[in-house]
Amino acid sequence: MKKFKKILLSLLAMATLSPMAQAAMEDDPTLAKVMINQLERRYTNGPDPLVLEGEAWIGKDLHKAWFKIDAARVNGKTEELEVQALYSRAVAPFWDLQVGLRQDFRPKPDQTWLAAGFKGLAPYWFETDVAAFVSDEGQFALRGQFEYELLFTQQLILSPEVTFNLYGRDDRKRGIGAGLADMQAGLRLRYEFVREFAPYIGVNWNRKFGETAGLARAAGEKADDVQFVIGIRTWF
Repeated sequence: MKKFKKILLSLLAMATLSPMAQAAMEDDPTLAKVMINQLERRYTNGPDPLVLEGEAWIGKDLHKAWFKIDAARVNGKTEELEVQALYSRAVAPFWDLQVGLRQDFRPKPDQTWLAAGFKGLAPYWFETDVAAFVSDEGQFALRGQFEYELLFTQQLILSPEVTFNLYGRDDRKRGIGAGLADMQAGLRLRYEFVREFAPYIGVNWNRKFGETAGLARAAGEKADDVQFVIGIRTWF
């Protein structure tokens, strides 16, 4: 935990006090943004999880401290909690290089990872977030997140999205197998009353693969699940 607090402070310092930022302080003010990409209830055949996926950043045009959170609560209990603290540097139009730390607090046992990846807009305006992770136990992981927006009107927007996770080796105590472990595909239709606030409905499909699927079945869990979702997307 102390290590995590130190890297938060270091990221803030790098983002706000870099030489380039100081030289252009008057023309490049410090800005901040908080984005709740998903705050939703997912309806399943079993307990219905409440899911939060969000980001926040503070810094200059080129240098930012970037934070990400993924959490899920079931029956009032936090079952998943992941936080990332990253230094983000613009390296090309629409693209940032991000490096830092990821901390998995839930499920137990917790785990700390070094993180490095790219976030931005791929050709044809696909929002892309791809990162590699190396844990304090020597595990390697790769995650890809992709999202696209189809505008029916300026306010009615359909967003297909896909997320996958790959791992370098088995981790049975966390229910993870080597290779492609899981994939999530979603389709959400939102209505932007204003740009900063948009309720949505949609469907979400989760699927585990290979050894990860086998470990889930052995634990009495399903390897795939289709969920109906209701939520809000907001930023400020």
